[in-house]
Amino acid sequence: MSGKLTQAKHFVDTNILIYAHDLDAGEKHLKAAEVVRTLWDSGTGVLSTQVLQEFYVNVTRKIPQPLPLSKARGLVGAYGAWDVSCPTLETLLAASEIQERHQLSFWDAMIVAAAQEAGADTLLTEDLNHGQLIEGIHVVNPLVSR
Repeated sequence: MSGKLTQAKHFVDTNILIYAHDLDAGEKHLKAAEVVRTLWDSGTGVLSTQVLQEFYVNVTRKIPQPLPLSKARGLVGAYGAWDVSCPTLETLLAASEIQERHQLSFWDAMIVAAAQEAGADTLLTEDLNHGQLIEGIHVVNPLVSR
């Protein structure tokens, strides 16, 4: 992974976090796991409680080999060492405005609003367009070959 990830805060969307722990995700697992390792090492990873909630539900129920609840709970607790944004009513209202301005789903807009609130420069996701700039945040899909 390039040194770019060590320069600023990087908000990690749920899909990247899930792939990092889904051993059946093949190449996506390898790339996402490397991104997460780099963020751990650099201390530049940012998450939100929404991401952690979605991660917990998906890794315990929706991946081919679900994690035991205790292991998933332990991972969520470990990610608590990262900068974790706790969305508020103001975040929700900002997300509604972002949704309207950028024609995003509300949940994607919540991710953008939480990233913005946390002071992230980059949003790591596969759900939005790679290279897009939303509300001053660069969207990067670390799973695509560049």
